[in-house]
Formats: sequence, C-alpha cells, structure tokens
Amino acid sequence: MNDKASQFNFLATGIGSVPFQDIGDTCRNILSYFPSMPFWPQFVKRSYLEDMSAQYCEGLPLLEVNEQERSIRVSQKLNAESQLTEFYEYFLANNIDHFSISRNCAPGFYTLLELIRENENDNGCCIKGQTVGPVTFGAGIADRDGKPVLHNEALMEALVSGLAIKAVWQARKLADTGRTPVIFLDEPYLSGFGSAFSSVQRDDVIRMLRTVISYLQENSDARVGIHCCGNTDWSMIVEAGPDIISFDAFAYMDHFLLYPKEIGQFLEAGGNVAWGIVPTSAFTGKESVEMLFLRLEAGLSRMKEWGMDPGMLAERSILTPACGMGTMRHEDAEKCMELLCSLSVKCRERLVA
Repeated sequence: MNDKASQFNFLATGIGSVPFQDIGDTCRNILSYFPSMPFWPQFVKRSYLEDMSAQYCEGLPLLEVNEQERSIRVSQKLNAESQLTEFYEYFLANNIDHFSISRNCAPGFYTLLELIRENENDNGCCIKGQTVGPVTFGAGIADRDGKPVLHNEALMEALVSGLAIKAVWQARKLADTGRTPVIFLDEPYLSGFGSAFSSVQRDDVIRMLRTVISYLQENSDARVGIHCCGNTDWSMIVEAGPDIISFDAFAYMDHFLLYPKEIGQFLEAGGNVAWGIVPTSAFTGKESVEMLFLRLEAGLSRMKEWGMDPGMLAERSILTPACGMGTMRHEDAEKCMELLCSLSVKCRERLVA
C-alpha cells in the first residue's frame, strides 16, 4: 500500500453492483461513505452492458454481447483462428489500452475517478475495483457446441489472459489517482464448489485464478482479492495466491472458520480478509451496528483462539457487504452503506490499538 496507509484496520468498501440509477450522485455518496477506500459502482439496473460478465467482454476474442437479449455468445460467424491470432498479437505486444473498458460499459468507473481527481484535498489511501473471475466468466458463456466455454481449452486460455490484461489496465487507471488499487476477482460460481453441480476441477480453478492474480501482481501495484459470496473450498482459494479473501461473513462465518490452518497461515504470511458482514440478499432493515459488531467480534475471537494476534487481525481486516447490492431496494442499499460506514468507525475505535 502507499505511504498514506500500511494497514487496512477495518476500512470499509463495497463489492461492486448497486441498484441506483444516478451515476454522479451514487459516486459522490460512495466517496462520502467510504472516503479511504471507495469502490467504483456497477449500475446493473441501467444496462446489461454493466452485467458482471458483459462488462469485461470488450477486446476479447469471439464473444458477442447482445444487449437486447441480455446474452453473451461465442460467434458462429467469426473465424476462430484469425480471432485468436489477432488477440494474441495485442496481448503479447502488451497493448494494455486495446483491452480498456469503455465508459459505455462502466460509467461509474470513469465518474468516480473524475470526482477524485477534482478533489485537490484528496488523501484517501486505497481505491477498489473489481472484475469477473475467470471461472465464473467461463461457466456463464456457452461455446458453439452449447457447452460452457470453461471446457473449451483453447478459447478459455485466451479469455483468462484477456481478463488478466484488462484487470491490469483497470489497476493502472485506479493507481493514477495516487491511491493503492485493490482489485477483487468476483467468483460466485465457486459457491458450492465440489458439489454435484460443479464440473470444474480443483487444479483447473487454481491454475486460472493464479494466472490472473500473478499477471496483476507482476504488472501493477494492485492488491488482489478473490470474492466468493457463498460457501466454497477456502483452502483452494488460499492456494490460488490472493492478497485478500472476501467472503459472506454474515451467513458463512462458521464455514469459513473450518479452515484454521490454511487461513491462519494465509494471515501470518501477510494475507488479508474482507469480512462481508452486512447482509445483502438477506437484509431485513432491522440490522444494527451493535449487532453486526458482535457478529464480527465473534469471528475474530475464534481466530484469536487459534493464536492470531489481535493487532495483526485488525491490520488485515476490511469490511464489506456480503455481496453486491444490485438486487437490493434503493433504501436498503443506502442503509447497508450507512451501517458499513458506522461499523468501520466502531471497529477502529474498539479494536485498533
């Protein structure tokens, strides 16, 4: 992280999606609630182009996004060999700008950066972005045979590389603010990994995640996280090599803490945990800062029982919603951000030495 901060100490931020429509007002609110680590918002109700997969298709080979049908398909018309050749020419030439995300697909990204640049007194330490994870991306797109692209080795290899270089473009743009970029790979498909509904192999998951993470770490100053909003094999996530693990701490705290050895070693080695402590899909409106604080404190206490140092846990902790807020009602999403902001203040007052 940059000189403005060396630890997270319960900084709060968001996951990505929001239910709002007004781009400017939303970005200003995000900067107000999360001045130290704002996130750029995905306006998923404004356009299908801001869907978590569609948003990252630009510059990738063979993919066709149909905004009206809300679909992504592998083209039946384009020549696969020529498309892949052209893609690798740009990729191997390290032509980062070719893999940019346009304002049409991510207006919140551009607006947030503009607002930060306009503030001459900005002194925030971090800025958070996100990208669809490679496993979720490949699982959600059908190839020409109707099978998930995840199982099309040649195309999948290109798409993983494409997501990696697009993430580097994003990280460098975020770093232009003078803040440390934090990029989460969003992997909802890994929820329930190992069940009968999951056909991908553990080694393949780790290889794909590592490809994107390593490329980002080697070509930018970003801290890289993996976000999974359900239960998964957390030892697999640790093995993929992220700097941050982001999980739904409201619903899956006990499941996450079933991996004391792996998570303990991850933290001791410098890893960080983003606690998704404010519920999103399960939000009732009855949640309070005190209730969420006690829930978080219970999880931290379990880690202390493993022998984890409380000061170290504070330094390595981030607070987030359980998942994106895109499906929430406007007033509930607003309340979610208010709770996170207040909870961050309470944690920094009570739990940071």
